[in-house]
Amino acid sequence: MSASTVRRWLAEDALKPWQHRSWIFITDPGFRPKAARVLDLYVRTWQGEPLGEDEYVISADEKTSIQARCRCHPTLAPGQARAMLVNHTYSRGGALAYLAAYDVHRAKVFGRTEERTGIDPFMNLVTQVMSQEPYASAKRVYWIVDNGSSHRGQKAADRLTAAFPNTVMVHTPVHASWLNQVEIYFSVVQRKVISPNDFTNLAEARDRLRAFEDRYNTTAQPFQWKFTTSDLDDLLARLDRHTADHHEESSAAVAA
Repeated sequence: MSASTVRRWLAEDALKPWQHRSWIFITDPGFRPKAARVLDLYVRTWQGEPLGEDEYVISADEKTSIQARCRCHPTLAPGQARAMLVNHTYSRGGALAYLAAYDVHRAKVFGRTEERTGIDPFMNLVTQVMSQEPYASAKRVYWIVDNGSSHRGQKAADRLTAAFPNTVMVHTPVHASWLNQVEIYFSVVQRKVISPNDFTNLAEARDRLRAFEDRYNTTAQPFQWKFTTSDLDDLLARLDRHTADHHEESSAAVAA
């Protein structure tokens, strides 16, 4: 039996055990209001009122464990009809964390590298942003963050406001980092800066990240964010229907 025959049979078969879809249940009881606050800020609204010209929205997070992988043989640049060739074998040159704050409406990125993530590295990022204009003298600067340990809970919000009274920390719901626009920027960094990972050392990784930031800030436009509170309500309604159907199927199976 040829390999092509097996491949054709598998392609035609309705049962494909190697394919899967994953999901996660919403466990945050405040999912809707927390998500709505973030989405409102993206359209420059807070608590039903439009933001002023001296109010800004920052989306921030950390990208952990960016490694310096020194390839044992030099990488060959792409050529005519040839992809880039990257040797699989490498030696490890350490790892760093990349922290970034993205101004949602100005499409401006502020980044820094640290040895690790944590409260102090995150506050270093905040200080980097809030010590310069227009944020230092702004009426209000909203910081959208997820629930990572560096900025989790009310203590983190109080710490931020104590350091910079014109700031407000806004948490995404639990397991909803996809609502944080800086994650889109990190996906760009992953594709255009880090992949393929071929850094001689961590200094080279830092320099490339910094160079990309400079270039990005000269050409970037705000992300065309299209997910609204109406879309959020539609999503939650679909999830409720799906959950109800799942419970009915489970009850029927138990009764049978």
